[in-house]
Amino acid sequence: MIGITPEWVIGITGMRNEVMDRGGGSQRWRLDAVSGGLKPRDPINIQFTSGTTGAPKGATLTHHNIVNNAASCARAMRLRPGEALCIPVPLYHCFGMVLGNLTAVSHGVTMVFPGEGFDARETLAALEAERCTAVHGVPTMFAAMLDHPEFPSFDLSAMRTGIMAGAPCPVSLMRRVVRDMHCREITIAYGMTETSPISFQSDVDDGIERRVSTVGRILPHVEVKVVDESGRTTPVGVQGELLTRGYSVMQGYWGDARATREAIVDGWMHTGDLATIDAEGYCRIVGRVKDMLIRGGENIYPAEIEDFLLTHPDIAAVQVFGVPDEKYGEEVCAWAVLRPGRSLTDKALREFCRGCIAHYKVPRHVRFVDEMPLTATGKPQKFRMRERMMEELGVASD
Repeated sequence: MIGITPEWVIGITGMRNEVMDRGGGSQRWRLDAVSGGLKPRDPINIQFTSGTTGAPKGATLTHHNIVNNAASCARAMRLRPGEALCIPVPLYHCFGMVLGNLTAVSHGVTMVFPGEGFDARETLAALEAERCTAVHGVPTMFAAMLDHPEFPSFDLSAMRTGIMAGAPCPVSLMRRVVRDMHCREITIAYGMTETSPISFQSDVDDGIERRVSTVGRILPHVEVKVVDESGRTTPVGVQGELLTRGYSVMQGYWGDARATREAIVDGWMHTGDLATIDAEGYCRIVGRVKDMLIRGGENIYPAEIEDFLLTHPDIAAVQVFGVPDEKYGEEVCAWAVLRPGRSLTDKALREFCRGCIAHYKVPRHVRFVDEMPLTATGKPQKFRMRERMMEELGVASD
């Protein structure tokens, strides 16, 4: 477990600057020389996307991109000098690199790294030992900590805020994070690697329902709009693809001009996410454009079915996707992870759906699994689930 406090905070408290003392004069001279030649819009990082739908691409981010995004996210959490942020998320990803390291540096907050990879117990121990006030993670990380058998033995009374992102948060999980982890001001954030990464973030004063049903409101100095299939801006509350423009948009995909032109049009980054924005500016992500499946001519968005299935008391996590079908073109498939000690049958799950969601949205194929195939940052890889189901069902690619 490592605690790192920025130099200027140590100066305020009168503590010894341990980090800078580890480097000699020549290293400091080199640092000053390199810094003097940098410009705000120079590329500083080639951040590879997590590959949830296929091959990753290298998003080229600048100093201007990531420093401003980090500071903006820190303000949304109301971080203060002297607080401590626990960072169990990967440092090679924007979650750890921008929302962790740079967010802490921008506001003089101590960085706490529980270990080289996420471990629920190590993270809980770090939160207690370092009196952390904030923690970052995807919902599965928070669930793992809360469900750890030793959870009640840890003192987390210093906790206040943090960021939960990367996947939708069930309301039951949010209530436990607020109540049992004392994270009454935990925030929900949304974005993508290509936007440095955050575009929307909830406020620390937003109610629980707002935090689980939306991804908050747009951050300062960023523009967004929702467009229909013809590229026209939709009315308030009407679903369409979410586009983002502003300082946060990447320079482009490294070495891939064609992909860059397809993703960024007139400065607008096409997120590929389907969203609605209400009259108060709160955004709700309703699915991925590429995730949409068509069953017998009906457009189906998996996120809607996933949100409903997560209301089942026995289901801890679920992913819905389409698989080829000879009769309907595609059929709905659901993979579910059950809560510890619970049992459920595919028939019972379908009965739970009937009368509550449209009949054509009820999953025909249901599999209960111990875990989902995930990226290194904890995001589900639906394309791998689809491949496995096609192999199991003996169907060819459509």
